[in-house]
Amino acid sequence: MIEVENIHKSFGETHILKGITTCFDQGKTNLVIGQSGSGKTVFLKCLLGLFEPEEGQICYDGQFYSELTISQRRDLRQEMGMVFQGSALFDSMTVEGNVMFPLEMFTKQSRAEMKDRVDFVLERVNLVDAHKKFPSEISGGMKKRVAIARAIVMNPKYLFCDEPNSGLDPKTAILIDNLIQELTKEYDITTVINTHDMNSVMEIGEKIIFLKNGFKEWEGTNKEVFKTDNEAVTNFVYSSELFKKVRQMYIEERN
Repeated sequence: MIEVENIHKSFGETHILKGITTCFDQGKTNLVIGQSGSGKTVFLKCLLGLFEPEEGQICYDGQFYSELTISQRRDLRQEMGMVFQGSALFDSMTVEGNVMFPLEMFTKQSRAEMKDRVDFVLERVNLVDAHKKFPSEISGGMKKRVAIARAIVMNPKYLFCDEPNSGLDPKTAILIDNLIQELTKEYDITTVINTHDMNSVMEIGEKIIFLKNGFKEWEGTNKEVFKTDNEAVTNFVYSSELFKKVRQMYIEERN
């Protein structure tokens, strides 16, 4: 579990995060949504420890980040997996090399042990025959799965995903959503996902945080999105004609 208490983050005179308080439960897919400029990326970087808030606290399973030593912070970061928006694979490395990279950097495992772990996670994300391929030789969906495999290879307690469906077709995006949710449940990870994808919100949004202008405007589940009267949320979620029709159907059924 990650608990966030009244965090503020500014850059110069620009106040980005304005007193956000929430928690992200272990074993659930927690989504952060909001328009561009709402503070989502800065918030995610605070959770990763890349930015430190000027006010407030972030607590990881009872550990307050601000109270940790440099060594303890390093250990905590090794318990975090990150899936970047553009996958961020090393072009000069094979799929196997990309996934093995964190093990080489942060563990003292033997080559055989690392190879076994890489084989395991690649099989888990359904990439059994891609070990020797380079990123330029695989599809966008496969790149995302490689990025997910790399993110879980260290068996993290916390998984962060920044727009994991960016650039993917709808069918592949659903597969990636399902994979992230399956891994979250299977390994009991605390997963936090930044997304603009309303399909993700509706399919895997077990908890949703909506940010607006640096404030936490609303939080709830994908079921509660249909029920909220918060105008900012409904304007964001139902900006497309498809979701307007879905909401109207829900209202008609409820009445």
